[in-house]
Amino acid sequence: MDLLRSLPIGLYLEQPVTWLHRLDSRVKLAWLMTFLIAPILANPIWRLMLVGMLIVLTLTAAIPLRVWKQQMGLLLLFCLLVFGLSALAPDGLRSEHQPRIPADELTFSQQPATLPPRQEPKPWYKPFNLGSNSQIPNPKAQSPNQLPQPTNYRYVVFKQGPIKITRQSLDLAINVSTLFFTVIYSTNLYLLTTASEEITAAIENLMQPLRRLNWPVTEIALTLTLSLRFIPLVLEEIQNLVRSVRTRAINWKKLGFRSAAQVWLMIAERLLENLLLRAEQIASAMKVRGFTSPDRHRVEWHQLQLKIRDWIALGCLLVLWSARLVWGWDS
Repeated sequence: MDLLRSLPIGLYLEQPVTWLHRLDSRVKLAWLMTFLIAPILANPIWRLMLVGMLIVLTLTAAIPLRVWKQQMGLLLLFCLLVFGLSALAPDGLRSEHQPRIPADELTFSQQPATLPPRQEPKPWYKPFNLGSNSQIPNPKAQSPNQLPQPTNYRYVVFKQGPIKITRQSLDLAINVSTLFFTVIYSTNLYLLTTASEEITAAIENLMQPLRRLNWPVTEIALTLTLSLRFIPLVLEEIQNLVRSVRTRAINWKKLGFRSAAQVWLMIAERLLENLLLRAEQIASAMKVRGFTSPDRHRVEWHQLQLKIRDWIALGCLLVLWSARLVWGWDS
């Protein structure tokens, strides 16, 4: 069991270096926020288009199949399952209830039996009602008893036995499944092609205006870097403990519930001790290297510089947002 390979979510791909790796981390962060914000109040077509864009970005970047097949495959399977359950579930359309008796029965009974004649609006060319009183017949006017002609609209899209798919359930299924895929996979793709140092450098650069408000920008960036670096260490410690338990060939059926709970409690306690020991080792390593304060020990995380490919990516982002604000709203 190798958690670092079976659960590669959130890890950085060092080799091969794709064109997504070469983009500026601030530009990629802007694209990530676009994928997270654009699905809000968007129509189903735009949600599906965002999913297609993520798949196209993965394929054009030439990311190895061994890296993304587990992530995208399992995520697509999960989203398809959510889509099927949401589409087949009842849409829960609320029916309007109207009482048989009016709320104010006495006032209603005192109304006249016949309504006053309807007064037609005066035409603009006869402001003083001069000339003939004959009315021009309106060919588009319909009698009150004439019903509109039926259209091709159908609320029930598919119905076969107990299976029934309506327009509302289909829209809900598309919205939920695409939102899951967009949020999870866009974040994973960003972490897969961006080093933790580049992420912290981009966040620190974008948070520079907050220094005027006396915000600890450098400390926040340092904490984020250490937290991102600590994720693989946690997975490694869990993997080592699971391997140590499997090598002892414990018969869990003979232990019983109480003994098994005690064993798992000991494993959790050992995991916490190992993680605290790793954190202490990181702190000692930083202290030995003279890192006492971010103000005294300045660390250059990454050199940020926008190049031609970054400006092209920003231009494409501007075009995407323009189209989203014009045609992407949900009706």
